[in-house]
Amino acid sequence: MFADFSHEARAIAQGCQLVAGVDEVGRGPLAGPVVAAAVILDPQAIPDRLADSKLLSAPRREVLFDTILQQALAVGIGSASAIEIDRLNIRQATLLAMGRSVAALSLAPGLVLVDGNDPPALPCPCEAIIGGDALVCSIAAASIIAKVTRDRMMARLGQRYPAYGFACHAGYGTAKHRAAIKEHGPCPAHRYSFAPVKGVWTR
Repeated sequence: MFADFSHEARAIAQGCQLVAGVDEVGRGPLAGPVVAAAVILDPQAIPDRLADSKLLSAPRREVLFDTILQQALAVGIGSASAIEIDRLNIRQATLLAMGRSVAALSLAPGLVLVDGNDPPALPCPCEAIIGGDALVCSIAAASIIAKVTRDRMMARLGQRYPAYGFACHAGYGTAKHRAAIKEHGPCPAHRYSFAPVKGVWTR
């Protein structure tokens, strides 16, 4: 199943020229940032076969990542660090990352379409769409940009902290990752407010 451009097309037909899609990745991992992306697609150059990033292979995501960057009218990326997640909580950090992604756009959207049911407060109208990353082209594009960006960030953290295997699991709580935390303790990239770190170690 691929996303379509009907939501954006309706808004454009009603006079909203720039529609951004927003999605995030990284709410659940035990380490690393939460990353959000905002994408304003060009109605005349929509990449083929956009879909929820979770349904795409890694090579396909990489191809679409480059295509989106080349063809979109604007792309913005925002993140919230593990320290911010611990300080704010994951929900507030996610909303912060989404807001930062929209603020990073080089063009100001007249409407923002956000995946899920918990949109951030923005200076423009915003519509939350449950399952939007599978339905709406601009949100699907944002999911791909966010996923590839975060995976690359986690690969770099894996080079800095090789004991944890971040490049393999992107910080999610796999058995090997939990075993590494138990053996080595957490590193600065970990979320100390998340189990199994919470209550055992302090930052």
